[in-house]
Formats: sequence, structure tokens, C-alpha cells
Amino acid sequence: MEFKITIVTVGIMLMYSLPGFALVKAKKIKSESISAFATVLMYVCQSCLVVYSFQQVTFSPELFKEMLIFFALAVIVQSVIIVTYYLLFRKKYEDVKYRIVTIAGVFGNCAFMGVPLLEKLLPDYPEAVVFSAVYSISMNLLGWTVASAIITNDKKYIKIKNFFFNPSMIALYIALPWFFCGIDIGDTQAGAAIFLLAKMTTPMCMLIMGMRLASVPLKPIVTRRLNYLVILLKQFVMPIIGLIVIFFLPIDTNMKLTFYIICCCPVASVVLNFSEMLGQGQEMAANLVLLGTFGSIVTIPIMMIPAHFLF
Repeated sequence: MEFKITIVTVGIMLMYSLPGFALVKAKKIKSESISAFATVLMYVCQSCLVVYSFQQVTFSPELFKEMLIFFALAVIVQSVIIVTYYLLFRKKYEDVKYRIVTIAGVFGNCAFMGVPLLEKLLPDYPEAVVFSAVYSISMNLLGWTVASAIITNDKKYIKIKNFFFNPSMIALYIALPWFFCGIDIGDTQAGAAIFLLAKMTTPMCMLIMGMRLASVPLKPIVTRRLNYLVILLKQFVMPIIGLIVIFFLPIDTNMKLTFYIICCCPVASVVLNFSEMLGQGQEMAANLVLLGTFGSIVTIPIMMIPAHFLF
């Protein structure tokens, strides 16, 4: 089942990326304009996605407690791995490729790839999709601070202000009161507009990837050894680390399985989005996202084998 789900998801991702690829090749979009698309995605679509995600569930104290636990786990695991990779690669940080590697080896495609997997593998556990959104928020918070500092090799991004006042957090400040009060905005015109922009996130991500791939040589994707190291780190090593961390914790088994599945997701398209917005390492990021996505056809089914035995 995991193989079929992954094949379908990868196929859809490629379909979304084709128009972006074709428009750049036809010179209808200039490569220097790609960062503008990434800015719209990160500031508008991703923010709306946060609001949309919290509108899909009904508040309960128990669910909120589990969301906080899941958020803490996501932040801790990702932070520890980022620090580990930073220590491994920092001496090579003059080369932007290694700065991108540090982030790509941690950030996973928990939304577009993770949600279909969670819905199919845990059909009786709708909370899994909500936890995916919580994980995505934690990833974006790290993205606007630590990851931005690493990609640019500039510590100015690591500020308290950047943590509490970035698009994801501002969207969270809007979403939480509605979530706590049980206010459903889905039937309002404002809600419909927010939901539409939220659903643009995935197509926009893939369009940007297609645009960037059209402007860089494709040969390095399959010939650069460093690319395969990243796939090993993100799609094999990180899931194992995540599994070790959550296996002995006194939390619900489905919650553990959700966390593990998310850890198995391939290199996140958000790595490319941040690199586009910051203007650093776009070629490397695009290569890793594409190779990781294709590689997930093999890596996800393999990494699901221990889950069948342990959970």
C-alpha cells in the first residue's frame, strides 16, 4: 500500500511542477523572478494553511495537550539533528551546498507527502493530519530562524523577534482563538478565501520546483555523491532517530506512528522555498527536493517495515 500511495503522490507532484518548468523554458518567466513566487508562498499560502489546518478539528483539552507534546517532540528532534549536522559540516560552510545539506537532511515534506500517507495508513485516526500541521508549524518556526541563519551563514536571523513574529506564528495567533472558541469560518466569504489560498500551497511549491529545475543543469541531480548522502540522512537516518526517541515514550501508539511516518517523508519543498527567498543555494535545494521525492518511492516502503513489527 505504501508503494502505491507514494507512486501516486510523486506523480501528482511532477504534474504540478511541469507548468513551472515549461514556462521558464519558454522564457515566459525569468529565473530571477522565482524568488517572488517563493515569497508569496511563504507569506500568504503557508500562513493560510496554518489557519485552515486548525479549522479541521474541534478543540478538546486532551487533543490540545497531545498537540503540545507533538510540537515539543518535533522541535526537539529537528533541533538536535540540525545541531548534529551543523557540527559535522560547519568547516565546509563556505560552500553553500553544505549549508543546504544541513537543512535538507532534517526538513521533511510532512504536508503534501505526509498527509496522503497518514490518511491511508491511519484512516481511523483523523488526529494524524492535525499533528502533521503541528509538525509543519514547528518546521517553519525553525525555518525562519535557525535554518535561515544556516542557509545565509548569517546569525542575524536567530532572534526572538523572528521566532514570535514570522508568517507562521502570526497565522497561529489568528487561528488559535477560533480553535479554542470553536468558531467555524468555513461558511463565510473570508473563510472560503483563506481555505482557497491554503490549498494553493502544494501546487505553488511544485510550480516553484519546476521553475528552478528549468533554470539549472539536471545532470548533477544524479551524479553528485553529496545528494545521495542527504537522502541517506533524511530518509533513513532521521526516521531511525525519530523512532528511537518516541518508542519508549508513554504516549498513544497512533501518535508514535504518526511521528514516525512524518519523519520518513522525503526532503521538504520548503527547503527550496527558503533558499529561493533568501537567494542562496537554489540549485542544490531543487536537486535535493527532486531526488528525495523520487527516492521516496523506495525509501518510504522500506522504512515502513519496522513500523509493522514495532507498532
